[in-house]
Amino acid sequence: MPWIIEMITQYGYLAVFLLMALGIIGIPVPDELLMLFVGYLCSLMVLNFSVSVLVCFMGSITGTLISYTIGRRVGQPVVEKFGKWVGLTPRRFASVKRWFLKFGYWTVFIAYFIPGLRHVCSYISGISAMSFRKYLLITTAGALIWSILFVSIGYFVGARFSFV
Repeated sequence: MPWIIEMITQYGYLAVFLLMALGIIGIPVPDELLMLFVGYLCSLMVLNFSVSVLVCFMGSITGTLISYTIGRRVGQPVVEKFGKWVGLTPRRFASVKRWFLKFGYWTVFIAYFIPGLRHVCSYISGISAMSFRKYLLITTAGALIWSILFVSIGYFVGARFSFV
């Protein structure tokens, strides 16, 4: 976490945006902790609340769109070639795709609130060739609620327990 604090101190909103996008893509950035910290900084009036929610939201959407595109363009061949090494046989992957096409929209929305699932869900959406328009609508709704929720928690808890 110290390097995240340093990044935000040096680069402000740009760091928040990039860290959110990288976290969604799958780089180990603690997304929830980042947004809680951003909310805390908003309670101290270091950052603006509305701008922070917007930046977290935009970083999240950017990350999901990059992940979806990667999944759509290169995901299937990678899974076919290397899936067996992680227990993802062609038969099992076909089953995952069928399940995802049936329940995928709800999965995309709910995945924002489940660490780990959030990171692979966009890739699977792309690999499964989920409708981009529907994917964008669902991921936008999930990202907006997720960003507002976690930045708000950081803000209200920070304002209540601030020791500065």
